[in-house]
Amino acid sequence: MNDQYSVLGEAPNTSQLKSLASNQPHITIEGLNAGYGKMEILHEVNLYAQKGQSLCLIGPNGAGKSTILHSIYGFTNIFNGKISIEGKDVTNFSPAEKLKSVGVAYILQDNSVFPDMTVEENLLMGGYIKENVSESYEEAEKIFEKYDRLKQRRNQPAKVLSGGERRLLEISRALVMKPSVLLVDEPSIGLEPRYIDMVFEILGDLQKNENKTIVLVEQNAKKGLEFADIGYVLTSGKVVLAGKGDDLLADPNVGRLFLGG
Repeated sequence: MNDQYSVLGEAPNTSQLKSLASNQPHITIEGLNAGYGKMEILHEVNLYAQKGQSLCLIGPNGAGKSTILHSIYGFTNIFNGKISIEGKDVTNFSPAEKLKSVGVAYILQDNSVFPDMTVEENLLMGGYIKENVSESYEEAEKIFEKYDRLKQRRNQPAKVLSGGERRLLEISRALVMKPSVLLVDEPSIGLEPRYIDMVFEILGDLQKNENKTIVLVEQNAKKGLEFADIGYVLTSGKVVLAGKGDDLLADPNVGRLFLGG
């Protein structure tokens, strides 16, 4: 039996969602109503992800996928509900407080490198809230040891990087603070296929070898679900379907609506 939950359009319940996170959630969202200004985008959203698990959000444009990431990070108005990380209520924490206290890092959808700053300077910007600057340098050195393509360009301006290298720099900059949670918005957007594979390999390495919990939004639903342990389908600000990534890939309704099949 597939671990996939939705009954004739009825949203999966909390016990079903928790079971996808092995009933040991690292990230917990319960009854979340959130949006921008006075506009509510998310309606009674529940979400659970286990430590070291990857969760992909898919759905049509305007479904509220990025708004979930923004809410976890602290970019939205939260009208109701609760967000917890490692059992700690962080609903009303600022992004800086979340990064510092429970290690939540956000990798933006847009090209967010500083083109005229060097690769090394861009990396060090990731540690902007560290009180001890030397720690940022130590983490930057670890990143250079891990990713030789950045090391080779450490003293060059970031504008010389390829699209894939820029995305690698954006991910690496978030790692300077040693986060436990990575929120990743559209990692494949604007990239050539070879760089898309590279980016997902990097995210997979961070999940499996560094035990990062990853919540991502990916417009390429097939790629996102192939990568992720579990997937949530959103429409109109609500979770309407959830399951293991492989099960959702095999679901004919998901295929018809989101995978072009």
